[in-house]
Amino acid sequence: MDAETLPTKFAKSLLTLVDERGYDYRSILDLSGIDFNPMDSRAPGYRSQITAMQYSRLYQQVLSLLQDETFGLLQGSGVTPGAFRMMCYCILGCDNLGKAVKRACEFYRTFFRNEAQISFRREGALAAVGYSGARDRSLAETEVEAADIYGLSVWHRFYCWLIGTPIELTQVHFARCAPAQPERRQKYERLFGCTVLFAQERDEIRFDQRYLEYPLVQTEDSLKKFLKTAPYPLMVLSNGRDDSSLVARVRAMIGHDFSQGSPNFDRITRSLNMSAPTLRRRLKKEGTSFQILKDECRRDAAINYLSNSELSINAIAALMGFTDPSAFHRCFKKWTGMTPGEFRQRERREAI
Repeated sequence: MDAETLPTKFAKSLLTLVDERGYDYRSILDLSGIDFNPMDSRAPGYRSQITAMQYSRLYQQVLSLLQDETFGLLQGSGVTPGAFRMMCYCILGCDNLGKAVKRACEFYRTFFRNEAQISFRREGALAAVGYSGARDRSLAETEVEAADIYGLSVWHRFYCWLIGTPIELTQVHFARCAPAQPERRQKYERLFGCTVLFAQERDEIRFDQRYLEYPLVQTEDSLKKFLKTAPYPLMVLSNGRDDSSLVARVRAMIGHDFSQGSPNFDRITRSLNMSAPTLRRRLKKEGTSFQILKDECRRDAAINYLSNSELSINAIAALMGFTDPSAFHRCFKKWTGMTPGEFRQRERREAI
């Protein structure tokens, strides 16, 4: 799963939720821009990958239909609608990632059955976070495998989002046996960027404990924006290993939705527990500035929306904080040498 695509099996897991509850999922596919049936690998036009934006549109349609905000992580676990949202609000007040992970574990342990619970423990210099109970095995083997991989990957990316910094994983453990095909195992290691071990006690991710001391950089406002387009922000989140980069943390706090403005410099300095002169000096040392980063985030967000969504150009301009669409056209041409319309046409030609 990279910034562009993810396996169609993940979409199938979401559609299984819809199908099991007696709904017709075909109209959801149309609204999501998916022109084949992910439930049938032999269907005409079937593809093994869909775009991150297609998945996010599908997720939003399923969310609207089922009022389920778990990102499809917990099939068959009796998770109450809105649980993930409430868990997020419960952890936002934590001082650091370690306390946030503990509180999330307490939340799931209090309200949900064993297979939905999250475990957290320290082992030597590493932190281990994963599923404390057996996962739902009612699905076909390949679907369960996709759900396991997707679940750990989303939790990993969610923690990265909370602290605004990529978390370099040391190991990933799966309770299931290793896949017979070597290429699938290699794909998992590319996805997580680390060694993947099978036939372990539980499904979990492992990373250096130093990340537990990182402060949370998200707020209620950024959470609201996140939930509006989730899980797209996690799908496109960098899985890079440059966790020491201050630039990466500032970019994460600036975000990708500028319709209500962007975090000002003072709020970011407070979130980083850093004085304004210190932040300016450190950004300058990394060859950039706060204004440059804001412009780059706005440019990258505009490119993502034009490439991966069916939103109108005027709607994208509004998301980027432009009240005058013509100003967006001028800025986008300055950024890329093309107007938004020319850029979108080129992307669609190249996708054929």
